Amino acid sequence: MLEKTVGRRDALAFLGALTAAGFVLPRAAFANWDKAAFDAKTMDDALKALGAGTPANSAEVQIIASDIAENGAVVPVQAVSKLPNTERIAILVEKNPNMLAASFELGADTVPDVTARLKMGQTSNVVVVVKADGKFYQASKEIKVTLGGCGG
Repeated sequence: MLEKTVGRRDALAFLGALTAAGFVLPRAAFANWDKAAFDAKTMDDALKALGAGTPANSAEVQIIASDIAENGAVVPVQAVSKLPNTERIAILVEKNPNMLAASFELGADTVPDVTARLKMGQTSNVVVVVKADGKFYQASKEIKVTLGGCGG
């Protein structure tokens, strides 16, 4: 018996057919665009736009990233929440022109572990803000950039 594995093209064609038929709506991915938070120029403004106010520091929020980024154009950062009922994870870069680098809304059955590749213009604190059970928590880590990424 000959078995065929589903390739990437087959999967994309299937998703395209579902989209065309109206079963998958691509606009749903953009439903929670947080323009005010992404446009914020200060950490306080970004936290306010996220509804976080002054988040409490928590050891249950972890940032997994290298201490030194050799290229600021691509800085991999992993944010992990060990808090129960995590609803949202946001990653902010303190010295970037726009503080909010990434924001993730998580469903009830989603593992609260996200990774993003950030662009950092200079050495800066990276702050992860987590919303869990309606409360906000944070952790921060300084990442040294040796080669600029935001126009550097």
